[in-house]
Amino acid sequence: MSRRGGKSSGPEPYDFRRPTKLSREHIRTLQIAYETFARQYATLLTTSLRAVSQVSLISIEQLTYDEYISGLSSPTIVAMFSIDPLPGTAILEFSLSTAMACIDHMLGGPGGPQPQRPLSDIETPLLHGLIERTLGELRYAFEGIVALRPEMTTIEYNPQFAQAGATSDAVIVASFEMRVGTEECVASICLPFGSIFPKLQGEQGSAVLTEAQRLAREAAYRNVVAGLEGAPIEVAVRFQPVRMHPADLVGLRPGDVVPLAHTTSTPLAVTTADITFAYAVPGAQGNRLACLVVPSPQPGQRPTHRPAGHAAGQLGQNRAEETRR
Repeated sequence: MSRRGGKSSGPEPYDFRRPTKLSREHIRTLQIAYETFARQYATLLTTSLRAVSQVSLISIEQLTYDEYISGLSSPTIVAMFSIDPLPGTAILEFSLSTAMACIDHMLGGPGGPQPQRPLSDIETPLLHGLIERTLGELRYAFEGIVALRPEMTTIEYNPQFAQAGATSDAVIVASFEMRVGTEECVASICLPFGSIFPKLQGEQGSAVLTEAQRLAREAAYRNVVAGLEGAPIEVAVRFQPVRMHPADLVGLRPGDVVPLAHTTSTPLAVTTADITFAYAVPGAQGNRLACLVVPSPQPGQRPTHRPAGHAAGQLGQNRAEETRR
């Protein structure tokens, strides 16, 4: 028995397919974004099609991918798109008749009743362009949550052929009432729950978590820097490159002299991974070749340094930089 009110506190149902659910704060955040998208989308359709268009948000639900796909009619327009930098694939869905009406308006038609058929080779690029601009409005609407870079990947007419996730994956589905001229339909946007949910949590509790995350990242950064400082790096000291004809290159033999464009007063480039990070003059330290690091030449300045004999004397007093023999 419950201590309050004397009512029995029975077991609460737990859906293992949806271990985490959207809170009211999460839904409110998504509602603001989707209402912004609806306004922008309606404006886009009206200006692009030259037909009065309306888009309004109906609902936001958390479903499984199988539940979402099973509720769609066939044929319909299922436009799958990436949501970089987040992982996963999202879906923009609306009726085929509405798509045909949009294309008819773009071609100067009245946008009346349209046949239920796949798009032709001429109609497909027109719809692709409209969907790409629609995804641009979605990117704008979600700027307050995450900086998405949506890009359409493919279009399917049968929802069962849309492989945007596993059947048990949780998704967030936003439904819209869409009117283009006299054509009406219910459109939807399906986002992978696992990709968008961490961003919603960040919007809700960033003030508490940011300090802990910052400290953790600083500690991780220090560990990475400490590890990199002890990692061996291959360093090379290079002359300036010289151009040769293929015939001369193939005909090289022992004893041939290759004139270089590198003057005796020009320092050598100290490089790693083909990136120059210092300059040096050659010399010797004991019975090994070495180099002495010198100041980097200024842009437009012709470098002049003392010859290698002077560098060899300096190397006995300075630590030799890492070199490749």
